[in-house]
Amino acid sequence: MRKTTNIVMIAAALTMAAVTAAVAAPGAHGPNGEHLDGPAAATGGGLARLPDGSVQIPKLAQRRMGIRTVMPQAAEHPVTVELNAVVTIDPNAGGRLQAGHPGWIEPPPGGFPALGQSVSKGQVLAMLRHKNEPFDIGNQQAQLASLSANLKLAQQRLQRLESLQDSIPRKEIEAARAEVQSLSGQRQAVGNSLHQTVPLRAPATGVIATANVLAGQVVAATDVLYEVVDPTRMLIDANTADATLATRIQDGTLGRADGGKLGFVGAGRSLKNGAVPLVFRLTGNASPLAVGQPVTVVARLSDTVKGIALPSEALVRNGNNEPVVWIKSGTQRFIAQPVEARVLDARTVVAVKGLSPENRVVVSGAALVNQIR
Repeated sequence: MRKTTNIVMIAAALTMAAVTAAVAAPGAHGPNGEHLDGPAAATGGGLARLPDGSVQIPKLAQRRMGIRTVMPQAAEHPVTVELNAVVTIDPNAGGRLQAGHPGWIEPPPGGFPALGQSVSKGQVLAMLRHKNEPFDIGNQQAQLASLSANLKLAQQRLQRLESLQDSIPRKEIEAARAEVQSLSGQRQAVGNSLHQTVPLRAPATGVIATANVLAGQVVAATDVLYEVVDPTRMLIDANTADATLATRIQDGTLGRADGGKLGFVGAGRSLKNGAVPLVFRLTGNASPLAVGQPVTVVARLSDTVKGIALPSEALVRNGNNEPVVWIKSGTQRFIAQPVEARVLDARTVVAVKGLSPENRVVVSGAALVNQIR
């Protein structure tokens, strides 16, 4: 009888210990010490979404899903703000090539450069043959004929004077010689202007970003033929409605997975489209950017906020579209915890509310855990 009583007491103690472990499992407390989980309903040994919203994942499945957890600590982090921006050309490291005069485009000796081709400053990219109106061409041809006739007469007069140089003053010979030189120069200038071809040269060293040329193409004076950019020196133009933001910006990053550090150049003192323009310069290694490409800038401010830094992949959204992180409350049990988070950079977020330093947070594989039903 006593042996039976001892067995019943041991079973009861084990049951109470299991319940206590389920209720107060490690990492199962909120930021104010409240319990985040309760007793879970009994389930099978596979993946399952429990009635209370938590998830059961066996150890083998956790390894296959690549689930990793950490216990991050709270710290002071800089406040960040996301800004819409667009990539532009650095005026000191690129430029536009325009015709300058109406005319026809002709290929240079080496042919037209293609998109993405590297060019050096001063390299001939195209030839421009000037276009004149028929009336102007007629006037120039008439002027050329008149100058040719006057030049011939002046040359004959110079020859006569030179044959009589012993009997006439030297100044008359020099005057005739100067007249011949003047008429010869005028004739050459008018003749060159009739069929003038001008080389169009690269305004900067870089790569061809845009090309709008074809052999025989008729262009106006303001047509943009080429844009040359340096891919390593690009500007990012952002804007904000907060005029005081410019005094608090330290630097920034591109809001993309590959990141890209940005240095803050400055802000305009006049509104552009109703907003304050902000200029950033690409300083770190990043994927190639295209001129006119829309990007998101994560600007780092001088203000700070206390919170727990987590990888951005740790933050997911539940069925109500609320931001949550998954907390490991037992060897196989995970709980979704709503949080309030801010973006720190392209790869990191800061949870300012909803987490406790003792929580073991899923930092890898949270998206897979979130999909279990």
